[in-house]
Amino acid sequence: MTQDRKFDVIGSTATNVVDGFKMVAVGDLMIRRPITKDQRSGFGDVAEILQSADATFGNLETNIFDIRAFKGSPQAEHGGSYHAGPPELGPDLKTMGFHLLSLATNHTFDWGLEGMRETGRVLDETGIVYAGVGENLAQAGAARYVETTRGRVALVSFAATFTPMSRACDPAGEAPGRPGLAALRLKNSIVVPPEMLESLRRISNALQTDLPRENDQVVIAGLTFKTGEKVGYSFEADPRDINDILRNVRQGKQFADFLIVSNHGHEPGNWSQEPPDYEQSLAHRLIDAGADAYVGHGPHQLRGIEIYRGRPIFYSLGNFIFDNLQMVEGADYFAEHGKDPRVDTVADLLVEAMKVFPGTVFYESIVTVSRFEQNQLAELRLFPVELGYSERLANRGVPRLAPKPEAEAILERLQRLSKPFGTHITIENGVGIIRVISSSPR
Repeated sequence: MTQDRKFDVIGSTATNVVDGFKMVAVGDLMIRRPITKDQRSGFGDVAEILQSADATFGNLETNIFDIRAFKGSPQAEHGGSYHAGPPELGPDLKTMGFHLLSLATNHTFDWGLEGMRETGRVLDETGIVYAGVGENLAQAGAARYVETTRGRVALVSFAATFTPMSRACDPAGEAPGRPGLAALRLKNSIVVPPEMLESLRRISNALQTDLPRENDQVVIAGLTFKTGEKVGYSFEADPRDINDILRNVRQGKQFADFLIVSNHGHEPGNWSQEPPDYEQSLAHRLIDAGADAYVGHGPHQLRGIEIYRGRPIFYSLGNFIFDNLQMVEGADYFAEHGKDPRVDTVADLLVEAMKVFPGTVFYESIVTVSRFEQNQLAELRLFPVELGYSERLANRGVPRLAPKPEAEAILERLQRLSKPFGTHITIENGVGIIRVISSSPR
């Protein structure tokens, strides 16, 4: 009997924070310059919310280093741009109020292993805890911890969208481990109705008569097509990666009072306001394993919110800082957009490159404040922010609290996106509120 009670304590997935514990979570930080000193931006009001929490989390998509002394280089493959900012970003992120950052993204290796390591060094010196990267897979996937007055907080971070060369691995026999990020590999299929699949089968027969085939799917040029009722994308997560992540979550919670899980994924694409088909079941499994909050990011726009077993699931929090003041870019990026670094400026390049993010939807987001009482989520407050889409390039991308009409429009969109998950968001004076009345026992 005593052994059973001991096992329950060791293996418990319950939250164990002091009443009033607050977690603030925001989305992607593509930050290239310190922003806290600028009194014109309105960021001060946002920073006050970040600074009010016991644990404040964000997803950092920028490498941090001094370009004048940097020993690395822009890589041949990148996450869509070569994100970089100066060492002053470390203290600035600390001043904003961040305690925890995820570094596992498709931009982790924009500047190679040197960029990843230098970013970690700056954050270590600043005193900001980060997760998702390391000198091997075990280190990259491990939970990292922050001590607060209301409990010990852990972070486990991984990326479903990543550049191939950035994936970490563990040692095998005499072969050493590989530095990089904790990855969740996905197998992608395109779903089509039966009549479309039959047409594709005829194309496959004409092109690849020697390949084995299955009745319910066709492979053409490396793309897998399978039957379904609705055209779309389907993703199957690698079970080995899932098992590693679940173990890291379980172990992280064994040594913490509260655990955040971060997943960086762009699937099915930045155009989609709905999460990929694998993600809901994964988020539920992670919470069942001990996670107290699941924070998704990557597609650069908001997706819905779900409350599962009294724990928040954010399928995407969009862009929190979308700073376009990029002073440094790789030559490959110029070439990709038909620009010449001997003639065109980085700003000229970005005007062309940012056309993939049209409209204000990519410049609107929320700051989430989760308050816990009696080890349950009691209330979730959503503060809409806007990032200055209409402003000049040098001022665009810094968040400020959205004016009431715009705030209500952002929240109404979030209401619609969250409704399929059974989430009810009330809007009160430009702030979204989710009140959790009851939840399933853990």
